[in-house]
Amino acid sequence: MHFVEGLLDGLPPLVVYLVVGAIIAVESMGIPLPGEVVLVSASLMASSRIVSPLGVAVAASLGAIVGDSIGYTIGRRGGRALLERLGRRFPKHLGPKHLAKAEQIFDRWGVWAVFFGRFVALLRILAGPLAGALKVPYPRFLVANAAGGILWAGGTTYAIYYVGRVAEKWLKGFSWVALAVAVLFGLGTTFYIKRRIAKSAAEVEADEPAEGGR
Repeated sequence: MHFVEGLLDGLPPLVVYLVVGAIIAVESMGIPLPGEVVLVSASLMASSRIVSPLGVAVAASLGAIVGDSIGYTIGRRGGRALLERLGRRFPKHLGPKHLAKAEQIFDRWGVWAVFFGRFVALLRILAGPLAGALKVPYPRFLVANAAGGILWAGGTTYAIYYVGRVAEKWLKGFSWVALAVAVLFGLGTTFYIKRRIAKSAAEVEADEPAEGGR
């Protein structure tokens, strides 16, 4: 987190937007990068009026939508074999277990996995390529992708921005407290959504033996 803040600090606003959009886009293509950390860091910069929250939200949204669409195209052309090759290259992030769990979630939730997957690190990386490999119709994918990307990017940006502004107003001279509040709020929201997705994944795994015995 501190490394990312140091990387963004001092850059012109336009460059910050480009970096945010580029990193989130590459992550959405299927390459493990700290997209969420970059978004949180840029949102904190917005709360300090270094950059515009609207600029951060728009850049992150475009990065998510474009990156997922490119990932979808790559997955549709490369198929599951491509995902398996990525798994061998990034075993800690996209290994066989990660891929199997993502496929289970897709089997259960369909295109909704693309929408909610934007809030979960595993699906945020795999949603585009996996949807393409599973031949999800692109119009349905695009709607879920755009809705999830805008909600995730805009919601995260403005939640952290407003919490940071309020904290700064009431806790002047204690900027570290504002930072802690903003980060905890963002992490808490993400943790809650991750627990919901993990619960759904566990339900899928629990249903498999029963279905196999029929």
